[in-house]
Amino acid sequence: MQEPRPFLVHGQWKHGERTARVVNPFTGQTIAEVVQATEADVEQAIASTANAAVAMGKLPAHARYNMLQQIAALLYRRRDELASLITAEAGKPITDAKREVSRAVQTFTVAAEESRRIPGEVIPLDWTPGTDSHLGIMRRVPIGPILGITPFNFPLNLVAHKVAPALAAGNPILIKPAPQTPLTALVLGEIAWEAGVPPGGLNVVPCDNVLAERMVADPRFKLMSFTGSAAVGWMLKAKCGKKKVTLELGGNAGVVIEPDADLDLAAQRCAAGGFGYAGQTCISVQRVFVHQSVVEAFTTKLLIHVARLKAGDPTDEMTTIGPVIDPGAAHRIENWISDAVAQGARVLLGGKRMGSVVEATVLANVTPDMKVSCEEVFGPVITVTPYRQLSDAIALLNQSEYGLQAGLFTQDVNKIFYAFRHLEVGAVLANEIPTFRADHMPYGGVKDSGLGREGISAAIEDMTEPRLLVLNVKDPSGSA
Repeated sequence: MQEPRPFLVHGQWKHGERTARVVNPFTGQTIAEVVQATEADVEQAIASTANAAVAMGKLPAHARYNMLQQIAALLYRRRDELASLITAEAGKPITDAKREVSRAVQTFTVAAEESRRIPGEVIPLDWTPGTDSHLGIMRRVPIGPILGITPFNFPLNLVAHKVAPALAAGNPILIKPAPQTPLTALVLGEIAWEAGVPPGGLNVVPCDNVLAERMVADPRFKLMSFTGSAAVGWMLKAKCGKKKVTLELGGNAGVVIEPDADLDLAAQRCAAGGFGYAGQTCISVQRVFVHQSVVEAFTTKLLIHVARLKAGDPTDEMTTIGPVIDPGAAHRIENWISDAVAQGARVLLGGKRMGSVVEATVLANVTPDMKVSCEEVFGPVITVTPYRQLSDAIALLNQSEYGLQAGLFTQDVNKIFYAFRHLEVGAVLANEIPTFRADHMPYGGVKDSGLGREGISAAIEDMTEPRLLVLNVKDPSGSA
């Protein structure tokens, strides 16, 4: 075992006696130990982040652009190392891990471009007599120190979605990574330091929940950006005081399959969206509502696609379904499936657990009050439910505390716009699964799925404040 991995504060690697293990979800073996911040370390990290705000805010657009481009280049250079690290600490299949690294490169590349075009506005103020010579100029300025708390399921790209827009806008940021997956975030900190991020511009601080909550309450942070479970997110929001809050929380994403849909496409995409990374994404396909006239045909096609998915060792290039993050999660998912069956659900495929690997599971005869329907499974489980009318399907899909993204498969543009008007979600995807996300698009939800939007330009808007200059511009004396 190597020496415990230190963490990053003000450009220095901090060592200490308090450590935590990082465990490979598939093998159960400890792959590293990571130093955990003490109360004094956390205070130093917060002060470092706060003090860096002046230097970060002074960086011109070209400096921020070059810094972000350099981070992207260094990520690309170390892409194989990072992908292997993601697989080891998160249990993500290696093909998905490689895809995540590529997405993170894209996220920083887009942030570099956005750093050069943060918009402003000229506002005419001569609307009433006496204001003839007045003019307003509005520009966006950095909000200041940011706290980012990130989840385990995308240990690089979801960290990137907080770090990249923060740096693009000229803000320092402190990242508290997920306890299961701190190693990838620490490598990103190393890369950012190498790329020239000023001391305190990015601090990466693993710590326990008590200290994390102290950071959340600290008024020196001007914004808290959290991605994780709904229960934790709303709890932390209540502790935030006056700071701005953005929350990217859970979901139990629904898909509607109309009779005129391309059933082959819909089945293939639902299989990919429901079982990639063992369903451990907040926009994983969970509830599929299929018109009764095509439910049998669609379900047959879906089962054929799902049966082809390989489960097991995440280092195997052919594996789609690796382990869930820990044995506790595997037992919970297994219990939810058993509870659904006890209440009348029927297992069409899967349903078993092998260690931390849960089989790809498709359930029928599901009712809205079952946990596999009304809560977020965060595992490889899809439910299939027939409906009669599109309005019925939309009502069923909306019958949820969550509202992140939803998919609709149909060839009728009128149905697409009907769904767009009536679905209570942050995004509707036509002839696509809700698991789709482009890293530059506005991304977020309603209801218990969160507040605000990610996606670089949308995040920059939250991470900046509008500032208005009012000019009373007179004609120079002696002018005609």
